[in-house]
Amino acid sequence: MSGIFNLISCNSNQNKTENTSNSSTSTDSASTTNTAASSDSFTSAKSFGKLKDGTEMQQYTLTNKKGTKAIFTNYGARWVSFLIRDKDDKIIDVVAGFKDAAAYEASTEPYFGATIGRVGNRIAKGRFTLDGKEYKLFTNNGSNTLHGGKKGFQAVVWQANQKDDHTLEFTYLSKDGEENFPGNLNVKVTYALTDDNELTIDYEATTNKKTPVNLTNHAFFNLNGEGSGTILNHVLQINADRYTPVDANLIPTGKIEPVAGTPFDFRERKPIGTNINEKNEQLKNGGGFDHNYVLNENKAPGLNMAARVKGDKSGIIMDVLTLEPGLQFYSGNFMQGKNTFKSGAKDDYRTAFCLETQHFPDAPNQPNFPSILLEPGEKYQTRTVYKFFCR
Repeated sequence: MSGIFNLISCNSNQNKTENTSNSSTSTDSASTTNTAASSDSFTSAKSFGKLKDGTEMQQYTLTNKKGTKAIFTNYGARWVSFLIRDKDDKIIDVVAGFKDAAAYEASTEPYFGATIGRVGNRIAKGRFTLDGKEYKLFTNNGSNTLHGGKKGFQAVVWQANQKDDHTLEFTYLSKDGEENFPGNLNVKVTYALTDDNELTIDYEATTNKKTPVNLTNHAFFNLNGEGSGTILNHVLQINADRYTPVDANLIPTGKIEPVAGTPFDFRERKPIGTNINEKNEQLKNGGGFDHNYVLNENKAPGLNMAARVKGDKSGIIMDVLTLEPGLQFYSGNFMQGKNTFKSGAKDDYRTAFCLETQHFPDAPNQPNFPSILLEPGEKYQTRTVYKFFCR
């Protein structure tokens, strides 16, 4: 590919749920019990306020030699902040989020920065059939199930275990029947910050019953800084020749179509807002961009370049690399200014975007999509890296 994938940095297939991906790194938290704790010898834990039920939450900070800081909380195994220097050597926070756990719990948008599961994205009509049995899920997105149901992984307390300045693990046991999904699912999410300003996210899971699994992170980014205004002038490139069109309920039609000749063509770099207001049925259905891209396959094993995006004011560039086959690009179409970020700014319309690595939406009901079924005895493993630099 050409365009911004060729920029030089400045100074400052889940390889499918066959679970054979080569991934592993660490983050901050360990154990399969669902309690808020951190008991290892090293920890950066600080209070992050309390939930409505009085449970005390913690925040954890990873740092590197460049002075970059990544901040997380065990409420939702959530990415809260990423503090990095821009082209003018000013430290800015490029991850949108809130000041404490109570603000996350009260938000009208529950997914900021969260680990998403047990199944990320939408399941049509909240139903799927597995080995002849129909499973009915809570429908929290019109007639569909979105991001795990009524109480997905974003709304639970994870066990935290910080290994060192660079590595943080979160673990959670999703019990058999939780949100009506089958099987006890043991999940581990590991965040690691490298000295090259890479934030690596490793996901692992095992189950005692066959179950669908599709984990991702729902960070909202503004590379000019949280609360700095529109993201429509950010320059984006996506390594995908095809995408999965959706119906009016944002459920894939089952087709996989070329992006060529459509507003969804980001194969060459362009500002996010270039085609966002065109008359197009798919843009109308999503209220803008809210679609899954079918990533072009690697010619060699390893992480695949999924996307690159550049903040037009800050000069900060973010690469997204992954083992996943899909990438959900969301242009902040449902942000309504109802919540207050930690910077004091409101979460106004299209002031942040998401690039969520994933298997395809509604995969349990789409036989031509890559499977997300995890079998007992298998291990779900996948990795995504967000790499930051400037120009």
